Amino acid sequence: MPTFEQLLESWDGETAVIRRDAAAGVWMFVCIHSTKLGPAGGGTRMKVYEEPAEGLRDAMRLSGAMTAKLAVAGLPLGGGKAVLAVPEIPTGEARRDLLLRYAELVDSLGGTYRTSSDVNTGVEDMDVIAERTTHVFGCSEAKGGSGSPAPPTAKGVYHGIRASVAQVFGSDELAGRSVLIQGAGNVGARLAELVAQDGADVLVADVDRARAEAAVGRVIEAGEVYDTECDVYAPCALGATLNDETVPRLRCRIVAGSANNQLAEPGVAALLHERAILYAPDFVINAGGVIGIVGLEELGWTREQLDAGLAGIGHTLREIYERSERNGMPTAEAADAVVAARLAAA
Repeated sequence: MPTFEQLLESWDGETAVIRRDAAAGVWMFVCIHSTKLGPAGGGTRMKVYEEPAEGLRDAMRLSGAMTAKLAVAGLPLGGGKAVLAVPEIPTGEARRDLLLRYAELVDSLGGTYRTSSDVNTGVEDMDVIAERTTHVFGCSEAKGGSGSPAPPTAKGVYHGIRASVAQVFGSDELAGRSVLIQGAGNVGARLAELVAQDGADVLVADVDRARAEAAVGRVIEAGEVYDTECDVYAPCALGATLNDETVPRLRCRIVAGSANNQLAEPGVAALLHERAILYAPDFVINAGGVIGIVGLEELGWTREQLDAGLAGIGHTLREIYERSERNGMPTAEAADAVVAARLAAA
């Protein structure tokens, strides 16, 4: 594993803050990748790593993805990410104390980084962080925030699926189309409801079978996802499910889901392109959560404006698909070109 110094030398971001929280045995990493479009925004991930440097690498990688996500969504924020590399996931007062100390770190950055929830953190944690800093998104509605990002994320993916179906089949109607959702968590379960309402045949897989059975749709075994025929494969769980081994097994026409970092490595986009599987770049289609948070809390949107912003994900994907088709390039490359153009314009 590279050292902190080696990781930072290879990073194209602006600022990395590293703090050792001795009281809890935790490493705090805040990576500000870009402030070209505005203050950096990104979630706070709490996770156990074998080595602290893995946490820094995660924060660096994810901060760059946030720059792309916020730029392509047209929001006035740059990209950032925070990672709390913990020896174990804390609970109770230990968790609260850690979050308050982390909030003080965020506050010390003077608004150049604004945080929200991510893996192993949620709305309640943002409420705690808000006790020590104003530079936080996604608090509970009772505390003046916009609440859980899951509903707008699912709605954005729904619009993205319709745009993708229209690109492949000539119509955005979902009636009669099969959608396989991998991961029946907060986003996946909501997405299942949305596409089912439009008449789609919904298949659901989850490593927790009880969670899959609680969702709308027909349950399939988690190990059968890549070999099951469907029109749309929607990865809504962990990232890196698309790789050299799984892509040849896919029996779908479209990949469009909410999971972050779906491609195990950039070259996988070319494999999908070669197989004529339309890929909805993850940082585009799953941007509904940040659109909801920033729109409602920062830009003062009404719910009607939020609905329009989420529908805009479909419009952006159509722009990307047109660029991909026109230039004969994978959709992931076309999305990167859109991001580069928007950052250059800033």
